[in-house]
Amino acid sequence: MADDSKKGSGYSSAALWHKLRGMVMKVGRKTLFSSLVLFNCLKDPDTPAWARGVIVGALGYLILPTDLIPDLLPGAGYGDDWSAILAALATVGAYIKEAHKARANEQLGKLFRDQSRSTPADFVE
Repeated sequence: MADDSKKGSGYSSAALWHKLRGMVMKVGRKTLFSSLVLFNCLKDPDTPAWARGVIVGALGYLILPTDLIPDLLPGAGYGDDWSAILAALATVGAYIKEAHKARANEQLGKLFRDQSRSTPADFVE
């Protein structure tokens, strides 16, 4: 797949992994799982370019420290991020495969189990 770090989008695979590691104890599994499903759909060469753009936008919004509702606000901080993820899921849902979900489950296990701060190989560009 082509380089997934779009200029100006704020998105990169490594930044996504770092952000998700930091969110593990703050947000629910559904948010993390959904983000990882989108990430795996993004990496799939069968996903059309327009759908990749939607995914990069949603994941970029998740990564960016400045957004509509600051992530530091307890209870509400990730609400806008969750909305962006849900909108992306609804938009590109036809391109999400069971393999994307299965891989997301594996990666979610790493987020909860692996306490190392190293970025997994599939998140290195």
